[in-house]
Amino acid sequence: MNYILAFLFSGFVCLLAQFIYEKTKLTPGHICTLFVVIGSFLDLFHIYDKLVTTFHAGALIPITSFGHSLMHGAMAACEKYGVFGIAMGIFDLTAAGISAAIVFSFIVAIVFKPRS
Repeated sequence: MNYILAFLFSGFVCLLAQFIYEKTKLTPGHICTLFVVIGSFLDLFHIYDKLVTTFHAGALIPITSFGHSLMHGAMAACEKYGVFGIAMGIFDLTAAGISAAIVFSFIVAIVFKPRS
């Protein structure tokens, strides 16, 4: 049942993204940014945590989870350090993902040559 719920949530996120892409003039970058913001707003109102308990890994895989992680870290650090903790908390939970993206994009840029 966990696999089915994970598939349904991730599939719904992909379906929603494809629908937005086909019906609007938004680029994939705009849609990714929109989903990160949606994930952070859902975490702000503690809705995304309920989605994670219901859909398990299905809610942790899509791009909305990145917004959830950003907001979750910022809110936790804000409680501990005050307003200055917001900037520190954003990178607590997402540092590994951001670092991996930078390293792997650098490796891909070295290995592959642009065509134009």
